[in-house]
Amino acid sequence: MRDSYMLDDPEFIRWQAGHRYDADDRASWWRSWLDVVAETTARGVAMRRLRVVSEPVHDYIRYEFDGTFTNVAAGEEVRWLPRSQARGLLLPVLDGWVFDSETVILHHFSGDGQWTGPRMEVRHDPELARRYTEAYETAWERAIPHAEYQPA
Repeated sequence: MRDSYMLDDPEFIRWQAGHRYDADDRASWWRSWLDVVAETTARGVAMRRLRVVSEPVHDYIRYEFDGTFTNVAAGEEVRWLPRSQARGLLLPVLDGWVFDSETVILHHFSGDGQWTGPRMEVRHDPELARRYTEAYETAWERAIPHAEYQPA
């Protein structure tokens, strides 16, 4: 949902300095989160990530785009939604993950993309989960699959 996160992230700083993951050297970019994704999707659970972005994109979004092949390789479906194509959509103001019909994890960031307060807030709220899911599904339908998206 944001155009940048944690600009002091060491991986982002390395990317700015020219480091890129080598798709052929899986050991150099595979990490524990990707194990979770691979194990989860192997059980038949769909894991989808929607990135809503302004265009032209911020360097942080280019960094995310460059590394998204790792998420896809692990089994995530990823789509990109330019804000210019989000007219008429009602999207949540907080980033979040919906796990099931009642569990949502909300992420709290400051204006400059740093974690704040409770970094992650777990909510067991069927109505909140329904509303997040409804907004997400509508946006997902408009979004562009990762393999077809080219950042502007």
